[in-house]
Amino acid sequence: MIYTQFGNTGVSLSRLGFGAMRLPMKEIGGKKAVDEDLAVPLMRRAFELGVNYVDTAPYYCDSMSEPAVGKAVKGLEGKVYVSTKYPQKEATYDEFMVRLEESLKKLDRDFIDFYHCWGFDRESFGKFTAPGGAAEAAAKAKEQGMIKRLSFSYHGKPEDMSLLADSGLFCSVLVQYNLLDRSYEDAIAYAHGRGLGVVIMGPVAGGRLGGPSPAIAALLKEKSRSSAETALRFVMSNPNVHVALSGMENIAMVEENVRIARMDGLLTEAERRAVKEMMEENKRLAELYCTGCRYCMDCPEGIDIPSIFSLMNYHKIYGQTEYARDNYKRIVNGTSWEKSKPATACVECGACEAKCPQKIEIIRQLKETHEALYEG
Repeated sequence: MIYTQFGNTGVSLSRLGFGAMRLPMKEIGGKKAVDEDLAVPLMRRAFELGVNYVDTAPYYCDSMSEPAVGKAVKGLEGKVYVSTKYPQKEATYDEFMVRLEESLKKLDRDFIDFYHCWGFDRESFGKFTAPGGAAEAAAKAKEQGMIKRLSFSYHGKPEDMSLLADSGLFCSVLVQYNLLDRSYEDAIAYAHGRGLGVVIMGPVAGGRLGGPSPAIAALLKEKSRSSAETALRFVMSNPNVHVALSGMENIAMVEENVRIARMDGLLTEAERRAVKEMMEENKRLAELYCTGCRYCMDCPEGIDIPSIFSLMNYHKIYGQTEYARDNYKRIVNGTSWEKSKPATACVECGACEAKCPQKIEIIRQLKETHEALYEG
C-alpha cells in the first residue's frame, strides 16, 4: 500500500480509504440490518491489505454502519483511523456533545480520530461558529480527548470552501471529486495548500463510473481494466488528494481497489491533461443534448426533463446504457430519490422549449430518450 502524509496532521494514511456507506445488508424480522458476518471480515480484509482509514456516519446503512465499523476496528487503535460525522441541526453546545457521545457509544470507542462536521457550507459554518455553540463544544471535546481531530465534509459553493479552510478549526476536508464532476478541483488545491488533509468521496461518481463505458475505458487505452479503474487512477493521481474513499461491497472489490491503490505512477501529467481534455469534449457533446440549467422546469406534466436528459447523456456519450436504463426505470417508477413522469407523459405543450436558452428540441428529444432507455 502507498501512504501519504495527511496534510499537517502528522498522520500517514493509505491512498485508499474504506467508505462504510454500502456495507452488506440483510433482513431480520422484516427490517434491514448490516450483515456483520460479512461486513466485519470485509473491512478486516481491507485493513490486512494496508487500508488504514475508514469513514462512517450516524445514518449510513439505516443507522447501523457505526456499530459494524466499531467491531471491525476493535483492537486496532493507532493502526486504523476512524472518521464519523456530526449531523448538525441546531448547532448548539449540547446537541454537539449528545451526538458525539452517541457515535462514541455506537463505535464502542473512547475517541474518534477524525470527527467531521457533516455537509457544511457557508450558512452551516456560520451557525457552527456562533458564540456559545457547537464550535465551543468541539474545542472542549478535543481538550477532553473525545475527538483527536476536527474535520468537515463539504457540499457548498466551491468558492466558499476557502472560508472553512482558512478558519484554523479543521485539519481536513471530505469533498466530492471525480471524472464527471471536477467542480471542486481548485478548492481542493487551495485546501491542500493550506495544509489540510484532502479525502475524496464519490471517486467513481456514486457508481456511475463503475459500469462498462467504452468512452471512459478508452481514455487510457490498454492501461486500465475498467471504467472504475480509470476513475480511481484519475482521482488518486491528483497531487492535491491524499485519500480516495471507496464503498467496497465484497472481497473482490477490496482486492481490486487495493491493487489500483498500490500502483506507482498512476497517471503522468500528460495523461491527466489528455483525460481532462477528452472529458471536456465529452461534456461539450453532452451539453448539445442538455446543459442541465433547469430553465425548462417546472413541467406541467411532472416530467423532470434535465434528469431524464442527463441519463440520455450517459447512454449516448459514455456508453453507460445499462446504468441509464436502470435509473430511468427507477426515476419513473418512484424508487429513486429523483421522481419524474416518463417522457411519454409529454403532451407537446411547448412550454419547456420556449424557456430553453439552448433552443433544444425538447419534445423530439424526450421521444428519443424514452425509445432508447425504456424497457417495458
